[in-house]
Amino acid sequence: MQKVSSLFLILCSAFFFSQEKDSATLISEVRIDAYKKPVPFMASTKSVSVVSENLLNENTPERMLESFNQIAGARMEERSPGSYRISLRGSTLRSPFGVRNIKVYLDDFILSDASGNTYFNIISPELIDRIEIYKGPESGDYGAVTGGTVLLQTKKSDQLSANLSVGSYGIFNQSFNLSQQSGKHFFEIFQNYYRTDSYREQSAVERKQFFIKDRFQYSKKGLIHAMLLLSDLNYETPGGLTLEQMQMNRKQARPATTTLPGAQEQDAGIRNKMVFAGISHEYAINPAVSHFILVQGSYVDFENPFITNYENRFEKNFAVRTHFNYEKSWNAITAAWRLGFEGGINHILIKNYDNNKGFEGNPQNFDKLTYRSGFYFLSQKLNFNDKLFTDISLSLNSNVYQWERMHPSSDEGKVAFKNQWLPNFGITYLLGKGFSVRGKIGKGNSAPTNEEIRSSNQEFNLNLRPEYGWNKEVGIRKQFRNTIFIEGSYFDFRMKDAIVRRQNEKGQEYFVNQGNTVQKGVEVLLESKKFNLHNELFSYFKFRFSGSFYDFKFKNYRQNTEDFSGNDLTGVPATSISSLLNFIFFRKLSVDYSHFYTSKMPLNDANSVWSEASFVGNIQFRFPVELEKTKLNLYLQIQNLYNTEYVLGFDINAFGNRFYNPAAKRNFIFGMKVDF
Repeated sequence: MQKVSSLFLILCSAFFFSQEKDSATLISEVRIDAYKKPVPFMASTKSVSVVSENLLNENTPERMLESFNQIAGARMEERSPGSYRISLRGSTLRSPFGVRNIKVYLDDFILSDASGNTYFNIISPELIDRIEIYKGPESGDYGAVTGGTVLLQTKKSDQLSANLSVGSYGIFNQSFNLSQQSGKHFFEIFQNYYRTDSYREQSAVERKQFFIKDRFQYSKKGLIHAMLLLSDLNYETPGGLTLEQMQMNRKQARPATTTLPGAQEQDAGIRNKMVFAGISHEYAINPAVSHFILVQGSYVDFENPFITNYENRFEKNFAVRTHFNYEKSWNAITAAWRLGFEGGINHILIKNYDNNKGFEGNPQNFDKLTYRSGFYFLSQKLNFNDKLFTDISLSLNSNVYQWERMHPSSDEGKVAFKNQWLPNFGITYLLGKGFSVRGKIGKGNSAPTNEEIRSSNQEFNLNLRPEYGWNKEVGIRKQFRNTIFIEGSYFDFRMKDAIVRRQNEKGQEYFVNQGNTVQKGVEVLLESKKFNLHNELFSYFKFRFSGSFYDFKFKNYRQNTEDFSGNDLTGVPATSISSLLNFIFFRKLSVDYSHFYTSKMPLNDANSVWSEASFVGNIQFRFPVELEKTKLNLYLQIQNLYNTEYVLGFDINAFGNRFYNPAAKRNFIFGMKVDF
């Protein structure tokens, strides 16, 4: 297959100067939203990547993994179907599941709770129309995170479509989307049902989702945006295996031991029901001044039957974001200022019981946790003659939580982290048309989330501190002949008080601040527009390559009597390379051929256990059929084309060496999408 890839590149080179303009623009030609003020990508000072429609088409119905992993510096892992985590530039040390240390927004609204935890797996990939991924601290606009920020965007154009697909392991997916402009309103209604039995034992998934939004442009100056999201997610968790168990039977769930029952016996899994709603208002006070405000709330009913306990979590969240914007131009200078505040509060009631084979038993611990966070921010963007662009920002961040033990004993307390001033400065200079260089320096801070303060060992970790650090980077962007785009970035991030995950003998997790890290890396992107090959057989072709090359080390890191200073950072591959080749045959049949290479990585802080490198290929065939006013799109996805035995998400620092969550071997998904 590697020879086939080489042949594709030769074909591309042969027709290099015979391209055709089409709607699939280069990333260099898109505009970055970056909260209410779109800017040209080439002028952006930020380390940002865009997941476009071309990449979103690569996703399977249950996840966004394929599109995320095509982005240099971004990595999405699947420990089991329904259990995902996202890392930006290696931020997986503290994420056994879910999304932490990364801020996530859905349109205008804040999907992350006040503590920084995000239930990313409630979102159907088919709801999302575009993703912007900001790597590294962006505290001036998005608050105190060190990993990065993800902006998810829903539909902005008219569409009426239905999707139906079936596949291996009992996959069934159905969705409906209506997006339409009606007078002053643009509304969207989206519904999705997904289920699968999955590859391993005890790993079935069922997700139901309903989404509705309305963007009401009630005047030339005013816009109201309202949104409601209902999600019901139920997925089983098979648990990690040792290497010997995986080699014996890749499909098995975590087996019982002499002291603990197995995952199937305890019906281990997650049941997450969520209601999320919000409304925002944007108003242009005059041509130079505007104001934006949003208020939102959510309720989460979370159940987690685990090996050693049965946990119920009831979460209530409230958040607000507001900012004033001022923009003014003087001859060749344009300046924009933003002054604002974002804050949230997270109330959680946690009840743990004995797990009697999937049912609640005797009570263990009942606790309450209230988390408040917020930040004030001030930013200034300057444009000098469309050549020099600067982005300067400063934010003041605060985090405080109150805890209360209700059963079996009574106790309470309050912890307030030190307020943090977080500056960011970026600069971009256009050396010529389609050619820019940039530099950036910024400080990030990330406080512990509620699930780290009160983790599955059911103890309050009152000594856990925020991690923080400075990030420096430089980058270059170059577009050639309006057909090829190249981007390269180098960064150096120094983090202190890194939060690291641990597991006890029962498989319960807890977290500690453990030393510092030195994270240096290079990220590259090469992509093309669509080439017209002037051939009936090979009609069109485009390609995309990206790579991340990291040197991440622990520094000043001691664990008891052992010194891990100089060890490679746990769970982070030194090299990740992805590619996507898009072909159109006979001017009808689209073929998407993608590859993902991941180098070996350490699975524990001691670097005594390493994963194997993996090379995975996927292919998708898409065929459109025109039926008068209806367009039928048939597609066939073959995942893990080469039938590779690999792991898509490791349990790092796992007790008993249960690191491994085997991924599915070759599997198929067949579906059709109807656009009316």
